[in-house]
Amino acid sequence: MRFEDPGKFVFLIGVLALAVFMFWTLARKKRLLALFGDLPLLLKNAPYISFGRQRTKAALLILAMIFLCVTVARLQFGTHLEVVKREGLDIVVALDVSNSMLAQDMKPSRLDRAKQEIRSIIGRLTGDRVGLVPFAGDAFVQCPLTIDYPSAVMLLEAVDNTSVSRQGTNISGAIETATTCFDQKERQHKVLLLLTDGEDHQGGAIEAAETARKDGIRIYTVGIGSPAGEPIPMLDRTGNKVGYRKDEEGEVIVSKLDEETLQKVALATGGKYYNATPSEMELDRIFGEISKLEKKEQEGTLVTRYDDRYQWPLLFALVLLTLEFFLPERKKPTGELARA
Repeated sequence: MRFEDPGKFVFLIGVLALAVFMFWTLARKKRLLALFGDLPLLLKNAPYISFGRQRTKAALLILAMIFLCVTVARLQFGTHLEVVKREGLDIVVALDVSNSMLAQDMKPSRLDRAKQEIRSIIGRLTGDRVGLVPFAGDAFVQCPLTIDYPSAVMLLEAVDNTSVSRQGTNISGAIETATTCFDQKERQHKVLLLLTDGEDHQGGAIEAAETARKDGIRIYTVGIGSPAGEPIPMLDRTGNKVGYRKDEEGEVIVSKLDEETLQKVALATGGKYYNATPSEMELDRIFGEISKLEKKEQEGTLVTRYDDRYQWPLLFALVLLTLEFFLPERKKPTGELARA
């Protein structure tokens, strides 16, 4: 036995207050009546007054209210198995984990901001399958397509700039690896979200996007960083900044957001480019676009459902309220009082 909404039992506080008030009122009536003389004698001369019936009516009303509280809390017992069908998209999130994502033009860093965006994305999903592909110079599937959102978030938390040993930003490799996550037999219902600063060191991103379009994949790109650029910090084992990365000539490397490349990648597949903001307003726009796409019926999930039994306490409450309504407070006068 369980209750679907046990929080509704807070109404019992009001029922308790009503019970105290009703029985206090009956006791006060007795005290006031006793002011006019001996109470048993007064009741004998006025036999139609029945405090017993009034207590019974009060008890019936209180019990009815208790059963109503059980009703709204949705009493459940017994279970059955049910296949729950879902509609949604297959969404793969490709996350840039290269060293340039350590730049701090977005606080606390580009990578941390990107991971927060992905957490927000996963938190909005209902029925869609989600996968995760971290990439730098190489790419790999960290999380295959799943509806187990907590596990997806847990795997996301394990990702950092050391997850891929080969450094650089290979956007084409990320797109190609993400493509393997999707059902190759389908030509729709596929979305790739690409979160990166856009510095494509390997080239071929546009060509990879055009190939993805032929497979029915629509790419939405999210630019992480600023076009003005930011030096790439060097961190020690404890995460403290110990300097900035430099090129072979000793100059500090400044990493800039390449919006043009990301716009072209998105455009090649009919998707759109968005610039990440601290308020995450771009997520509303992304989901506005995704919601327009045709969804497919995902594989049904067998779940255990509890059987609702709130009908029984509701029936008892109605019976008690009916009895309370038809039970008079006073007795009918008998004997000489009735003949009078």
